[in-house]
Amino acid sequence: MIRRSLHVKSSTFLDGKPTPDTESYPERWPALFVMMLANFMNLLDVTIVNVALPSMQRDFNAGSGQIEWVVAGYVLAFALCLLPFGRYGDVKGKRRVFLLGVAGFSLASAFCGIATSVEMLIVARMVQGAAGAMMTPQVLAIAQVMFPPHERAAAFSLFGLSAGLASVAGPIIGGWLIGMNFFDLGWRPIFLINIPLGMIAILAGWRLIPHVPVRKGLRNDYVGIVLVGLGIFFVIFPLIGGHGYGWPLWTHAMMMGSLFFFVGFYLWQRHQHRVGGPELLPLTLMSNRNYVIGALMTAVFFSTLPGFFLILAMFLQEGFALTPLQSGMTTVPFSVGVLVASVISGRLGRVPPRLRIMVGMMMLTVGMALLRTHILHLTDTIDPLALLPSLLLSGLGMGIAIAPMFQVALAGVPPEDAGSGSGALQAIQQVGSVFGIAIVSALFFGSLAANEALSLASGEAHADSLATGMVYNFLAYGLVLIALALLRPAQGAARTH
Repeated sequence: MIRRSLHVKSSTFLDGKPTPDTESYPERWPALFVMMLANFMNLLDVTIVNVALPSMQRDFNAGSGQIEWVVAGYVLAFALCLLPFGRYGDVKGKRRVFLLGVAGFSLASAFCGIATSVEMLIVARMVQGAAGAMMTPQVLAIAQVMFPPHERAAAFSLFGLSAGLASVAGPIIGGWLIGMNFFDLGWRPIFLINIPLGMIAILAGWRLIPHVPVRKGLRNDYVGIVLVGLGIFFVIFPLIGGHGYGWPLWTHAMMMGSLFFFVGFYLWQRHQHRVGGPELLPLTLMSNRNYVIGALMTAVFFSTLPGFFLILAMFLQEGFALTPLQSGMTTVPFSVGVLVASVISGRLGRVPPRLRIMVGMMMLTVGMALLRTHILHLTDTIDPLALLPSLLLSGLGMGIAIAPMFQVALAGVPPEDAGSGSGALQAIQQVGSVFGIAIVSALFFGSLAANEALSLASGEAHADSLATGMVYNFLAYGLVLIALALLRPAQGAARTH
C-alpha cells in the first residue's frame, strides 16, 4: 500500500525547523474527514454516556460518586495523557500515534461494553480516555500542517461541526439503543458501536492521512511528563472525590501541593530551553500571551458543558421520569444549535475571532438564563417542547464561539510544536472539564440531598437542584468575557487569518 507523505519544500527548512509554507496535500479534505470520524467517535461517546448514566446507576446499584467517576474518570485519564501524547506524536509521527489511539479507543470501548461492575466500567473508561488522548491532539496538529493558512479557518470550523453532529446524534442514538434493548444488553451497545466506527477510521486513515515529517533529533521530555502529570493529578483527583468524602484536609493539601509540581514544571522547561534539551511544552508557547490566555479561556468555556449535561440527564430521567430516548430528544435543540452555528462559523472566517466569541457568549448566557428561569417555575410535570427555544439559543451561542477559541489559542504556534500546543490546549481544557463536573455535581447533589430532606416532591427537588448547579455556568461565562478582554486583538487577528 502506498504510504502518503506531506511534502515540504526543501527551502522551508531553516535551522532544522519547517515553516508553515508547505505544499498543499491534494487529499487533505478526505484525510480531514477521516480524522473527523475518529473525533466524532470520541465526542459521540461522551454525549451517549450522559444519556445512559441513570440506566448505569440502576444496573450497577451505584452511588452518585461512582456515576460521577464514569464521566470524570475518562476526563482524568484524557487530561493526564494529552500533553505527553501530543509531544509523542511530534517525536514518533502524528499519523502513527493517531492510528494507535483509534485502535486503543476501539478496544477500550469493547471492555466498557462487557463491564460486569461499575468499577470495571470506570477502569475501562480511563483506558478509553488515555487512548482518546493519543488520537485527539494529532487531529489538530495534522490539520495545522496539512492545510495552507488561508484554509485553516474553514478546516477548524469542522471541529465545531463534528461536535455538533455528535451532540445531535449522541442523545438520539443513545436513547434509542437503550430503549430497544438489543439482545437484552441495555446500555452496553452505546460503547460497542465504537468498534465498527474505529475499524473504518483505521482503514481509511492508513490510506488517506499523510505522514507528516518529524523534526530530526526531537525527543520526549520524561521529567516534564512526570511533573505536569503529578500537577494535574493533584488538582483533578480531589476535585472529583472531594465532595464525596466531605472535603477533608488532604483534598485541600493535594490542590495546594499541585502548585509545587506546576512551578517545578515551568522551571524545568526553562532549564531545558536554556540547555537545548527536549521540552514537553516549549517555553515559547508558555511565553505566548495569546496562547496562554486562549488556553485558559477555552478551559473555562468548556468546563460548563460536561457537568451541565450530567445533571440535566439526572434531572430529566430521575426528576420527571423521562425515558433515555425522551431525555436525549429533549437535549437535541441544543445540539442542533451547535451544529447550525458550526456550519455558519465556517463562512465567518473574515469576522474577527474576538467578535465571534463575544456574540456567542452573549447568546449562550441569555439562553441559559431563560432555561434556568423556566426550570425554577416547574412543579411536578415538564413539557420538553417548552425548553426548546432556550436550549436552541444556547447551542447556537456555543457553536459560534467554539471555532474562534481554538483559532485564537493556536495562532502563531510553529508546526514542529503543533502537537505540544494542541495537546496542552486540550489538556488544560480537560482539567477545566473535570473542575466543572466536580463543582456542578457538588452543587446539584448537595442541593438535592437537602431538598429531599425537606420532603420536596421529586420534580421540584430536582428542578431547584438543577438551577443551583447552573450558577457555576454564569460565573464561568463572566470569566470567559474577562479573558477575552485581556487578549491582544491586533496580534491575534493578524495571526488567525
